[in-house]
Formats: sequence, structure tokens, C-alpha cells
Amino acid sequence: MTYLGEIAALSTSLFWTITAVVFTESSRRVGSMVTNRVRLVIALIYLLLINLVLFGQPLPLNAGSDRWLWLGLSGIVGLSLGDMFLFRAYELIGARMGMLMLSLAPVIGALIAWLFFSETLRLGQIIGIAITLAGIAWVVATRPADDARRHGISKRGLFYGFLAAVGQALGLVLSKQGMANDFSPFAANVIRMLAATAVFWLVTFTQRQAGPTLRSVRAHPAALKLLALGALVGPVLGVSASLLAVQHAEIGVASTLMALPPVFLLPIGYFFFKERFGWQTVMGTFVAIVGVAVLFLV
Repeated sequence: MTYLGEIAALSTSLFWTITAVVFTESSRRVGSMVTNRVRLVIALIYLLLINLVLFGQPLPLNAGSDRWLWLGLSGIVGLSLGDMFLFRAYELIGARMGMLMLSLAPVIGALIAWLFFSETLRLGQIIGIAITLAGIAWVVATRPADDARRHGISKRGLFYGFLAAVGQALGLVLSKQGMANDFSPFAANVIRMLAATAVFWLVTFTQRQAGPTLRSVRAHPAALKLLALGALVGPVLGVSASLLAVQHAEIGVASTLMALPPVFLLPIGYFFFKERFGWQTVMGTFVAIVGVAVLFLV
């Protein structure tokens, strides 16, 4: 199919935009940690069923130990640790700013490739990094009135957003190692989700938070509906689409298209949540996305 990778990348941006809004609402009702724990379980159930229907088995047991290792590590880093930081950022600085910080992931991915795989950065890539960081700094410095009243500009929230970007970038690098030879995105995703869920819930039981988590969900049935929707749209469809995009499009094109949620969130915030942004916010967001495009298209 022509432009399959590009369509998948655009779909990823749309899925992640929707799930950012949904998980922000669920985090405000039951907290980011409860949201993170429950959405992993729900997403894993979805993926087990999808793999059973598509491949006749819920888990790709014949995938090979190396593939399981790379994808398992990717799930722990990207889906468990990375998303944990992302949800805390959503709570502290809101979905739009959290997703804007997440647009740093392509830049960080390039730096990881340089540090660990000796990929030398070209002048155009360095310029792209500078433009992206300048755009994000511009948006943060403007402190939009509505967003500041609702969330404030929390330094801790910005730091969590940065850590989320690191987790996503490193998770993508590890995923590429495990998806060689056109391995199915849904099969890869279920391995990642299984590893992330196992680690996260092991910590949950160790901290004796399993009971409080279940009680919190039972006390907020509306949040459970949001979690079910968000798990399907984000960890299942969004992540699987992102893996498909990387397989079928140039990494620069796919990464750029997947960095569009901050742009998609602006009209959503304006029309549905009545948020008002100054021209600085719009221009800063635009500059950040232009920087990502320059980084990967030069």
C-alpha cells in the first residue's frame, strides 16, 4: 500500500492526541499511578485478544529470545517508566504542554543513536535540535493565561515531560532492534505490553498499592470507562501504528509526522475546552515542529 508508513504515522499522532486528553481526565479522577497501572492491564487484554484473532495465539512464543529481550526492555523503558513520567507531567502541566515536551523524543533519539551507535550528527541535524529546543522554550516562557491558571508552569512537570521523552526515544531504539525482518507490530506490542505490565504490577504489589488501586477504580466507574477508551486508542492502536510507521516509512518522515500531537491539541483545546492561547504559544508550537522536521528531513 502506497504511503502506508506515512498514514500510520499520522494515525499515531491522532491516536496519541486523543489518548493524551483521555488519560489527563482519568488521572485527575483517580491519579496518574492508578491510571498507569490499570491502562497497562486493559491494553494487554486487548492485545492478547487481537493476537489470538490475527495469529491464532495470544503471545508470539516462537519469536526468539533476542526479540523478546529487546522488545521486553523496550516495553519497560517506554511503556512503564516513560509513560509514568508522562502522566505525572499531564497532571502538573496539562496535556498540551506534556505532549509538547514529548516532541523532544525524536531529538533525544538522534542523540541516543549518536552516543551508542556512533552516528555522527550533521550540521542540519544540529540546527534542527536548536530550532526544536527554541520552540519549546518559547512556549514555556510565554505562560499562556488559561493554561497557567489551570496547571501553572511547574518545573517538576517539565522535568517529568523531559523524562517521558527520553523513555519514548529509548523505547523506540530498543523496539527497532527487536522488530527486524518485518516482525508484526501487534506481536511486538504485546511483548512490550506484557513486560511493562509485569514490572509495573510487581512494583505495585511490593508497595502494597494493588488494593487501593482496585478500590479507587471501583469508586470511580466513569474513570474506568475513560481508561478502557484510552488504553485502546493509545497503548494498543497508537503504539502499534507507530511501530508500523517505522517499518514502512523513512524514520525521518515517520518521526516528524508522529511529533504532531502538540499541533493537533491546539484546536482541540480551543474548541472543546475553551482554552485561549496567545500568538506566542501558536508560533512556539509551530517552531518546535519545524525543528523536528528540519532534524529528520535534511
